[in-house]
Amino acid sequence: MKLNIAIDGQMYEVEVEVAEDDYQPQMHDNRPAPGATTIQSVVLRTPHKPGSSEDPDNHEAKLFRSPLAGIVVHVAVAPGQQLQVNDLMVVLEAMKMETTITTPMEGTVKSVNVAPRESVKLNQVLVEFD
Repeated sequence: MKLNIAIDGQMYEVEVEVAEDDYQPQMHDNRPAPGATTIQSVVLRTPHKPGSSEDPDNHEAKLFRSPLAGIVVHVAVAPGQQLQVNDLMVVLEAMKMETTITTPMEGTVKSVNVAPRESVKLNQVLVEFD
């Protein structure tokens, strides 16, 4: 399949090959099986306002928020657990796709604010670090 794409205002024609089968796995009740993807978490720091009394290394840096709205499938961490970068924290399901959420930093889990089968909203705090 050929596609036209624009990069920095310059047009390119690219040829794309579909690498996956058209077959979609199904669950026992004939529904399509959920897909799977991994999201590498990134801590976004909000710069403090000049002249404010806010601590630049505020508490927000220690909170891990959900990157999407969905249902918690699995929680792989517990309070007191020591985590390394890219360790599995939570698996969420949204639109029949499972999304693996990994830790963006090293640290110790202070609290876990979600449980399996619980609905979460975008930006809801899932895990708090010490």
